[in-house]
Amino acid sequence: MKVTEIMTTDVETVSPEATIEQVASMMKDLDVGAIPVVGDDGLKGIVTDRDLVIRGIASQFPLDAPVGRIISKSTATGSRDMDVEEAAEIMRSAQIRRLPILEDDEVVGIVSLGDVAVKQDDPEDSEVALEDISKPAEPDR
Repeated sequence: MKVTEIMTTDVETVSPEATIEQVASMMKDLDVGAIPVVGDDGLKGIVTDRDLVIRGIASQFPLDAPVGRIISKSTATGSRDMDVEEAAEIMRSAQIRRLPILEDDEVVGIVSLGDVAVKQDDPEDSEVALEDISKPAEPDR
């Protein structure tokens, strides 16, 4: 199965200058947990709801701070022509839950861990992908 069969194609993006508050409001309105951050020269990273809380609010950034200061700068991306298994492997090895799909340096879609898990033909493949990507954090003891 190709990644185009499972990816979300109506992807909103923000610039690195967008504020933490603007991005949080967008996430609420769009009911999403991540938004790609795009600058003049392409994808800069992705901002997640976790980034907003941990790197933004808990780190005491003001709500009008640019989101570019708190983004996850993962360079992991996919392409339209890749198989879902290849996308899952990238996500597993990079330990990420969302993979931006690019074409000519432009974000044309995004694949989430949920997309991979729900749309896999083989339920065992879904289990393996989920286990490998979603390893729980070990408590500091």
